[in-house]
Amino acid sequence: MDAVRVALLREVLAGTRWPAATRRFAASLRSSVVPHGGGLLLVGTRAYEPWHLAAHLVDEAAWSGRPELAPLLVRHRVRPGDPAHLAVGLGRLQGAGRGETLLLVAPELPDGGLLERVHDARRAGATVLALGSGDPEVTGLAHDALTVDPPEPEPGPETGPESARGIDLDMVQHLVSAAAGENSLPSTRGRRRLRDRLSRLADQLTSPPPARW
Repeated sequence: MDAVRVALLREVLAGTRWPAATRRFAASLRSSVVPHGGGLLLVGTRAYEPWHLAAHLVDEAAWSGRPELAPLLVRHRVRPGDPAHLAVGLGRLQGAGRGETLLLVAPELPDGGLLERVHDARRAGATVLALGSGDPEVTGLAHDALTVDPPEPEPGPETGPESARGIDLDMVQHLVSAAAGENSLPSTRGRRRLRDRLSRLADQLTSPPPARW
């Protein structure tokens, strides 16, 4: 989701709690990572891997000039031959400690093994943030948490996905990642990167279409 779509999503959600809530959580993430520079660990549950959030945070880290926002994706299943950035298993959490931030994305209650690892990381000094269903066991481990309730179906005979109302976890992750790279007082480097980003966008909009079109 690019900056234009994020802006449109915020416009649609104006008047709800989500624009402010996601910016607040993103500020918490930014303030826990950037001053310490110890790195950001991103982990999901066995059934849900937040690779999409990882990719967006990598982009925001580059565009904002804050490399600390680029996460290390910690995975439950690592296969032989996986590239280095996708080959970090849960054992990495054992080394998490002071100066590091652990972001847990949990649409459902994680298994006991993961909760124990997160607890050990917090006890070792890591800052723990949680994004997901708001399960008490998860939020109880987190220094800060943002709860996303599942969308409710619209009343009526049709209650398929197209009739759902509310905001889902994927949308919230887009808003959080976009807000993480924002700052009301950007650095000179950040302003320069913003100008570069806008310049590239302008070039794309004004350049002729490829020959295949």
